Amino acid sequence: MSAFTILSDPVRRRILEHLCKRALSSGEVVEQVGEEFGITQSAVSQHLKVLRENRLASVRVDGARRIYSLDTRGLEDIDQWLAPFRRFWEPKFEALAKEVERGKKKRKKRNKK
Repeated sequence: MSAFTILSDPVRRRILEHLCKRALSSGEVVEQVGEEFGITQSAVSQHLKVLRENRLASVRVDGARRIYSLDTRGLEDIDQWLAPFRRFWEPKFEALAKEVERGKKKRKKRNKK
């Protein structure tokens, strides 16, 4: 299954957004996502399975709990697809970084006076 197909589902996107912040037990994922989307534990488990099978999430067993975390390997296809588009925003980010640095230098000079 394509990463784009997997991420077209809002539930799976939300799960990944949560996992991007920190690892979560399956119960925490069910609590956060199930409540938001009004879906059952079983439905959340199916979404977690799809994410796991497609290398977007990984799981480890901790006693009786399953702890899920983000697995970025599944995002490689999206990263490759985005590569030709980066030329449109990278110069803008570089210009922004220069402006931020210029502002820091100005503040330093002001603080030294």
